[in-house]
Amino acid sequence: MSEFIDLLKKRRSANKFLKDVEIPEQDLDTIFNLVKYAPSAFNLQHTRYVVVKDPELKEKVYEVANKQYKVRTASAVIAVLGDPKAYKDVAALNEGLLNLGVINKQEYDMTVESTLAFYEERGETFQREDAIRNASLSAMQMMLIAKELGWDTCPMIGFDPDALREALEIPSDYVPVMLVAIGKEDTSSQRPRGYRKPVAEFVKYV
Repeated sequence: MSEFIDLLKKRRSANKFLKDVEIPEQDLDTIFNLVKYAPSAFNLQHTRYVVVKDPELKEKVYEVANKQYKVRTASAVIAVLGDPKAYKDVAALNEGLLNLGVINKQEYDMTVESTLAFYEERGETFQREDAIRNASLSAMQMMLIAKELGWDTCPMIGFDPDALREALEIPSDYVPVMLVAIGKEDTSSQRPRGYRKPVAEFVKYV
């Protein structure tokens, strides 16, 4: 428990990265193999990731992200996407449990029908909001895992979603939720951590 608390306190948003630091694909594979354990509503796993390491593509992301310098110096920039239609995969995602005998056919059918109805009754606005919600949970887990592996991150919302979609050829169904720059932080001019509110200002017990 103490190691996890230490990790939480060490993770912070890096606004400046060391140049020319390569992030091994093995580390990225490790990160995403652990990210898949993040919680998601109905286990629908709404999140998609696009990892941008190619210099030319990174330059395009730099342009659509308001020319934030951290994009250029980061080892990679990761686009975090939410899939509003993830609920349509409910049948395929539960077939394994059915085939293993963990659930029977009746339970399987009920799970599929109730999940489809849950999202379709609530409409496109809810589907989009839920994709963003679940992608945000996944992204936070990704950043913690990255820190455990010695990589620093910075979540970013300052970008043009439509321009990003075009630059990375993101399918129109997916919602660009955030960018996450990842690399080794340049701590030569690191600022102290920003002010954090006292618990009493943001928690109410009832």
